[in-house]
Amino acid sequence: MNKIGWCMGIEQAGLLADKGFDYIECPLSSLPIEDERALEEQLPRFLDSPLRARAMNLFFPPGIMAVGPEADLDRIRRYVSKAGETASQIGVEIAVLGSGRARTIPEGWDRRRAEAQMLDLLGIVAEEWRGMGVTMAIEPLNRKESNLINSVAEAVLLAKQIESPIVRVLADFYHMDEENEPLETIAEHRDWIAHIHVADTGRLTPGTGSYPYDRFARILKEINYKGMISAECSLLGTDEEMEASLDFMTRKFGRLE
Repeated sequence: MNKIGWCMGIEQAGLLADKGFDYIECPLSSLPIEDERALEEQLPRFLDSPLRARAMNLFFPPGIMAVGPEADLDRIRRYVSKAGETASQIGVEIAVLGSGRARTIPEGWDRRRAEAQMLDLLGIVAEEWRGMGVTMAIEPLNRKESNLINSVAEAVLLAKQIESPIVRVLADFYHMDEENEPLETIAEHRDWIAHIHVADTGRLTPGTGSYPYDRFARILKEINYKGMISAECSLLGTDEEMEASLDFMTRKFGRLE
C-alpha cells in the first residue's frame, strides 16, 4: 500500500485535500530559502496547510548552479543546510533533486569534474541533513532536460558513493519511458528507491495514455515498495481529471489507510 499525492503549488493544497489525496508535493524553490525574513513570512502557508507537504521537488532556485564554473560550494552548503532545516520544520519526508538546469553540464566543462561536483553536493546533503528526518531523492531526468543523471542506474551509482541513508533515488515513470530505461531497473536497484513520480503518455494524467501501468505496479509490489507516489504531469483543465487519476492510481497501487 502507498500514499498518493500530486505535484502542485501549496495554494492548491485545499483542492487536493478535497479530492482525497494523501499529501501534496510542492516546489522547494517556491520558498525564499536564502532570505530569512521572507522565509518566515512564507512558512505559515506550509505549516498551516490543509494537506501536508510530505515531499518537495524543484530543489534549487534559478540562481544556483550545482555544476560548472558558476557552482559556488559555499553558497550551496548554506542553501542545503537551510533547505533541510526548513523541510524538516514543515514535515517533509522526501526532497527531490531534479533541477535539470542547475545540474546541466555546460559546454566545454569536463563530465568527470561535473560528476565530482554532484558528489560534493550529495556529500553536503548527507552531512548537513543528519538527524533532520529528510531524505534526498536524486531524480534521473531525460536528456531533453539535463545531460547529467539520465537513468535510475546512473543515479544509484552516485548515491552508492555517498554511503548514506539520507541520499537515495527517485524513479520517474515519464523519464524512464523517455529514455527507454527498462522498468526492471527499479527491481535491480530496489534498496535505493525512495520515491516515485508518475505520468502517462504526453506527460498527461495517469490513466489517460498507454504507459504499461500494470507492469510498473507489479514491479513496485515485487520490491515491496511502500513509499509515496506523486503524479507529476500536465492537466488539461478539469478537476475531474484529478479524481479519475486518483481512482486509477488507487486501483493500480493500493493506498495506505
